Amino acid sequence: MRRSPPIVATVAAATLLLGTPLALGAGGVKEPKYAAKSFDPAVETTNFSSTFERQDTYLTPTYQKQLRSISLKNQAASQNMQLADPDRSYPDLCGNGMDGCAGDTRLYAWQTHHYGIVDPFLFTARSGATLSGHVWATRKGPAKRPGIVITNGSVQADEQLYWFAAETLAKAGYVVMTFDPQGQGQSDEMGEGADAQEGYPAQSDGRPFYDGTEDAINFFLSNPKHPYLPVKSCNSGTSHADKQRSRVKAGFDAAYNPFWRILARHKLGVVGHSYGAAGVSYIGQWDKRVSAIVAWDNLAKPSPDGREGGCVDKRNRRPAKLRVPALGISADYFLPPTPNTDLPDPMAKSTESLVYSKRRVDTGEIVIRGGSHLDFSYIPNPAFGASLRGPDLIDWYTSAWFDRYVKGHKSAYQRLVTRRWRHDGLEAAVDPFGDGNAFSFYYRSRLDITTPGGGRFHCENLRKSCKGMTNRDGYAGAYEYVSIDRSPDGKARHYVPKGHGIRLPDAK
Repeated sequence: MRRSPPIVATVAAATLLLGTPLALGAGGVKEPKYAAKSFDPAVETTNFSSTFERQDTYLTPTYQKQLRSISLKNQAASQNMQLADPDRSYPDLCGNGMDGCAGDTRLYAWQTHHYGIVDPFLFTARSGATLSGHVWATRKGPAKRPGIVITNGSVQADEQLYWFAAETLAKAGYVVMTFDPQGQGQSDEMGEGADAQEGYPAQSDGRPFYDGTEDAINFFLSNPKHPYLPVKSCNSGTSHADKQRSRVKAGFDAAYNPFWRILARHKLGVVGHSYGAAGVSYIGQWDKRVSAIVAWDNLAKPSPDGREGGCVDKRNRRPAKLRVPALGISADYFLPPTPNTDLPDPMAKSTESLVYSKRRVDTGEIVIRGGSHLDFSYIPNPAFGASLRGPDLIDWYTSAWFDRYVKGHKSAYQRLVTRRWRHDGLEAAVDPFGDGNAFSFYYRSRLDITTPGGGRFHCENLRKSCKGMTNRDGYAGAYEYVSIDRSPDGKARHYVPKGHGIRLPDAK
């Protein structure tokens, strides 16, 4: 599909913002010279317009009707939960799950339409706050499956915004946990008793994205023989285990992971967005139960970010060594998406990934052309600009990375080094110049990983391609998370037998 008239108007607005007219050619606009060594405002205007692609999906009358219906249901469910459980306190913007907080409403039929299975749960964090979440899987699949924990971003990024990734990973054969860290969505804003201020406010304190990730892992790996109990608080050393026990007895909190039977506890990956990305960049290296990390905008230092000062037990805040593979995924624009006014440093997004390379730990940095910080959280509101294909690219590399380093599947290597995203048909369909290369031309996308034979694939510019990249990634057809997530349970076989993959056009 081509951009609609509202997008054209937005391009004009971006042009005015840049203060530079868009150069016109025979086709109405000047085709960008992506290899230019100087900043071109016309090229930037076109590139920035990609941040308005997603709204063409959710501003349709059909989607808006569905969004309104689901928003009202979410609001009613939220009100009923608070009435049934008066000890809860989540007055935050996204606590009702309405409108922009609803996520991608096309995915709400996951269980009712038999795409997969999902269970909600509550548990008590180390601060005494009650945290809310869901666990995802498919009914059909291996008896035991690896696990993935997803940590939200901050500033009211509720878990619904990440269900697009949770369902895709569940379809890929994982048990997946999404949850609202303290101060987000339907989790408590504050702790309890002596620890009321621990983790509050979440944005400035940061602990809900560090300690919260660790608490989530502990709950995720719990089972009837080893039920979940929160560790002592960081602030005062208080144990809130009694609150967890009493809420379990009252039928509010879960004693352990509802899907514990199918979880392979020794195979675990963590992924986080924004502040959550910083959290998993540290916890994933610090917690030896974790096998791999994916950081969505962006990979950070494996350190507690200066928050070791308030902890009773200093061992909870010691820096970590790089030990497990970590992939960063970023985008051209941050938050809020703002047009460039000069050429950025092409390696600016890869700072931490380059450190991994120096330590010889498998790593990479994928940068989405025209995408934004909001590509990673599905917010159906025009004020939060994002690209169309960004979430698909995010799901592709996230699942491939975990398949390679959590499952240990050598075949996933082909998906990591694919040329698919250099000439993606759906990307070309929405680009004014038919460019199907989804990698940023401002920032370098890189991979530095071990080959199945024990060698090294090292590419510092995936957009231009490197020796060893392949047109055979074993995936049949176009890759779209909506189609994958809404496929019947047990019938989402997307990867075709070895040697039978669809051959993509040779990249020049």
